[in-house]
Parts: sequence; C-alpha cells; structure tokens
Amino acid sequence: MRKLENSELSRPSTEEFKHLTKMPLVVVLDNVRSCHNIGSVFRTSDALLVEKIYLCGITSTPPDKEIRKTALGAENSVAWEYLTSTLEIVSRLKEEGYVIVAIEQVEKSISLENYVPPENIKLALVFGNEVKGVQQEVVDVCDFALEIPQYGTKHSFNISVSVGIVLWDLFSKLKGRFN
Repeated sequence: MRKLENSELSRPSTEEFKHLTKMPLVVVLDNVRSCHNIGSVFRTSDALLVEKIYLCGITSTPPDKEIRKTALGAENSVAWEYLTSTLEIVSRLKEEGYVIVAIEQVEKSISLENYVPPENIKLALVFGNEVKGVQQEVVDVCDFALEIPQYGTKHSFNISVSVGIVLWDLFSKLKGRFN
C-alpha cells in the first residue's frame, strides 16, 4: 500500500469549490475563543461541503495566522461572515427558512445517532464556547438541540471534535439528497 500524493487526490481548486453543490447546512460559532478550533472548523467545513460559517461574538475571523495554521487555506474556500450577535444571525437564518439547532446538552435534546433530517430541510448548527457552550439565550430560540452521545467521565468534546462528529454524521445522512 502506497500513500497518495496530494496531486493524486483529485480535489477541486478553491474556485471550483465555490461552485460545488453544498450540504443544506450552515455552521454558527457562538463565542469560540480558540483560533485553532476556528481553523479546524473551516477545514472540516471545506471537507464536508458546508454552505457557510457564521463567526459570532468573540470568535476571531480570517485573516489570522492561528486560524490559517489549522485551516490550511479552507478559510479561503468556505464562505463566512462575522456578526457581533449570535442572536442576530439566528433570527436572520430563521427568516431564511433554516431550522436552528443547538449542539448542546439540554433537557429534551435528541441524540445525534437517533436524528434523521427530514426531506428539504436547511439546518443551522450552533456550536458554543469551549467552556460555557452555547449561550442560554441562544438555546432559548433554537428549534431543538442535538447531543453527541458520550460514555466516559468527561462532560464534553472539544468544539472542533464536536463539529467533526456532527458534520460527518449529517453529511452521511444527507449526501444522497444534494450530491
């Protein structure tokens, strides 16, 4: 078995990527403080064809050398927008027909493994701060919450790991619908 060279992977260029059909899904980062986590979200969003990332509150924005360090150029391929208020973008996305989903441990959350997205749904996934999670005021306006099952002693995953788990799960459930 031989490791493939990057040139053998047949990846689209940044310009070609912008014209690909994307998952009917956007990511909202609610006060994420680590630029490495932000960069990782960009890279995962590129890999799994996310429409757009909304960076809110204290979340840093490109260009930033720490974001670039983990994004490896994905900050140039994935569409993004900065807003000071997570509530503002959540309201706007609701008006645009998105179903707003907190990725959070809350009462009556749905386990990710049990969630099957309905047909013709557009999802806005809200991921929160590394310590405090999604702000309660944002959780209050979400349509529902998804929770990643966990079986060990810790209470949460790192946000970039959570984004990877949730996006991969939803991509695998949605890919036949948009590809």
